[in-house]
Amino acid sequence: MTFTHARTALAVAALLLQGPAAIAANQSAQKHLAHSDRRVAEIEASAPDGTVRVIVRSNGDLAKLLKLLKTRGGKVSRTFRRGISLELSAKDLAWLREQPGVELVSIDAPVATAPLEATPLDASGAHDAQPSELRTLIGLTDDDPTGQGVGVAIIDSGIAPGADLAGRISAFYDFTNGRNGVPTAPNDGFGHGTHVAGLVAGTGAMSNGRYAGVAPSAHLIGLKVLDSTGAGSTSDVIAAVEFATANHVALGIDVLNVSLGHPPYESAKTDPLVLAIEAASHSGLVVVVSAGNVGQNPQTQEIGYGGILSPANAPSALSVASAKSMGTVDPTDDLIANYSSRGPTWIDGFAKPDFAAPGQNLVAPAAPNGFLATTYPSLLVSDSYGGQRYMALSGTSMAAAVESGLVAVALEASRDAFGHSGKAHDLTSNAVKAFTEYSAITLHDANGVVYDRLTQGSGRVNGAGVLSLARSADPNTPVMQPWLTTSVVPYTDFAGTLVDWSQNIVWGENIVWGEGLISTNNIVWGENIVWGENIVWGENIVWGENIVWGESTVKSENIVWGENIVWGENIVWGENIVWGENIVWGENIVWGENIVWGENIVWGESVLPVVRNGGTK
Repeated sequence: MTFTHARTALAVAALLLQGPAAIAANQSAQKHLAHSDRRVAEIEASAPDGTVRVIVRSNGDLAKLLKLLKTRGGKVSRTFRRGISLELSAKDLAWLREQPGVELVSIDAPVATAPLEATPLDASGAHDAQPSELRTLIGLTDDDPTGQGVGVAIIDSGIAPGADLAGRISAFYDFTNGRNGVPTAPNDGFGHGTHVAGLVAGTGAMSNGRYAGVAPSAHLIGLKVLDSTGAGSTSDVIAAVEFATANHVALGIDVLNVSLGHPPYESAKTDPLVLAIEAASHSGLVVVVSAGNVGQNPQTQEIGYGGILSPANAPSALSVASAKSMGTVDPTDDLIANYSSRGPTWIDGFAKPDFAAPGQNLVAPAAPNGFLATTYPSLLVSDSYGGQRYMALSGTSMAAAVESGLVAVALEASRDAFGHSGKAHDLTSNAVKAFTEYSAITLHDANGVVYDRLTQGSGRVNGAGVLSLARSADPNTPVMQPWLTTSVVPYTDFAGTLVDWSQNIVWGENIVWGEGLISTNNIVWGENIVWGENIVWGENIVWGENIVWGESTVKSENIVWGENIVWGENIVWGENIVWGENIVWGENIVWGENIVWGENIVWGESVLPVVRNGGTK
């Protein structure tokens, strides 16, 4: 018997010795004691005399719980499918957790777009913006689809209906200030949502097509959750996600772009925002989320791991890192931006991001009189008519928008190839993710060393590769039957250079690669399949409950993750900062030259793997 099994057996024996009454009491206490996330617990301990905004998830009678909360003075802001958001006294949190039907009490965390990245100017004062049309940059041609008939919902600060987006916005709803999806005229007081929308589906009308989006024929559904300063709340975002999920057929929503987030305060299994994203994915939507812009310590500039934001830690989401195009259309010289969040995810240790997309200095429409355009005029870019109606922004928000546009193009390509006109026969989110990972281009850093998979995921997106697979795989094929109608070559021609695809996909407990990987309509492409919690990535990494890795290139000498981001050799960055030659953190973690984690894991200097997979033919 193993130690773990012996400990479990002893615990069961001890419980049995308590007798039926004790067991019943114990079960009752467990039943009526809800989970609180880390932030709620901190507020409860440090500021018990204050108030706190929380999201309560319930499996009971919501109407009864609402009435009960109001008797305690709780100020309810909105209700969800299985929950309530409200403000109440921190002293009432203990009482709240004990109420029947209450499962989870989570912080209603502020959400925001990723931190603004300054856009550099060259010697002439012009923006060092994207080197080519966005579609060309990711390998699409003029003959490729443009997203016709595909709807992309933008959960952001809104959309300003300028010339590039005229006729593109088919619906617009406001979720700010406690509103539950109030239909209004499109607007954007901040500017971030307009920029994202332009990267997805802008026509480039003000620039003679130069700054067109990836899918200029797609239609947009604006779901406003951020105010004119770019601030919002988790409850507003959840309301918008649930609205999109419930109305995706009526509004023609196929893709959901979420270029915002907050630090994860609890496991993805209980995070209410992640749960909403998972429900959206399982309903048939393809949900694209920015990984976050916290990959670099703002004080020391060191690269850190574990900075994936919520909801980019959602297993079913397409979580996107930001790549820098380096002034060329050749993807092999692209770099991962330092600010781009690295995996794994806090708490759960999921392998994220899934892949990277161009996100550095991308040009798209500016919202007239919006906060970003008026506060940062240096970001403005001249259009073809002498005005400054575009702006250049950088971040994983932009990278996610590029991916959302590519998903729209891929869905149209699949529908065109196989005569499907609706979601019933669309490629699933898992299939789109798999095609993007399989055809991605492995990137190297400035020294020619392959980025580890926690930095780049499968690699940089390859539009031509995704379309090749979307046009070949018939989504109407029965499960576990061959679905490729044409042969697929695992490389792409970029201006005369043949670039290999990564040819690997991760799900469950295995990484698989090779030509046969995407040859059948595998059951794992289904809408209700979650790519597992225990993940194997590359040649030498396994993580889940236990973490082991072997020989690999050392990215930095001692990197450990858990509840805090770790930078460089010996720096822990989170709510507490500790550094030195050896660090002790919590009950089970010690690191320096050698690391011991918990009961089962010991490792030395080799920390992060570098998987050499790909290159040029």
